[in-house]
Amino acid sequence: MSRDLADRRGIETEVYGAAEDSELLAGAAARIVEPNWAVLDCGTGSGHVGARIAETGARVIASDLNPHACRRARERGLETVRGDLLAPFASNVFDAVAFNPPYLPTDPENEWDDWMEVALSGGQSGRAVIEPFLDEVGRVLAPSGIVLLLVSSLTDFDAVVAYANDRGFEASVVAEKSFPFEVLSILRLER
Repeated sequence: MSRDLADRRGIETEVYGAAEDSELLAGAAARIVEPNWAVLDCGTGSGHVGARIAETGARVIASDLNPHACRRARERGLETVRGDLLAPFASNVFDAVAFNPPYLPTDPENEWDDWMEVALSGGQSGRAVIEPFLDEVGRVLAPSGIVLLLVSSLTDFDAVVAYANDRGFEASVVAEKSFPFEVLSILRLER
């Protein structure tokens, strides 16, 4: 087996691939984002959301903590930055930030020692990554910038909206899909 094929097989198990949540966010973002906007696809995973947004004519920066995800996003032709959430970015630069966060409630006693588990684990409440993101996202947004945030009913939708409100954002639902085990919503957050 060639090293490239082996590397690709390893990446497949190390990167969150596009699923129903990613597709819901990608579709909402593609309808909302304007050409020539600067957009951050935070936590890009496979790069699916960022690639769909790029089809609008927007300039997309994909970011992820996972080096394998960054590689996948680059393979899709996306400009990519490896970093933790919003830390690598300057203030007031993005017209939109799209984020499909890790949101599955998980036992805090578990040790997350692989990239796929990190991509899925939202901590005990499911909001362990969402809350730090909401604490900082206002810094990187241009004055009229928006956030498109995927929220699962597993994370307590009302708690996420209240947390965003406390950080100066007004929330509206721009897309939603129900499943037997959860409801996925895309929140549009504006200051």
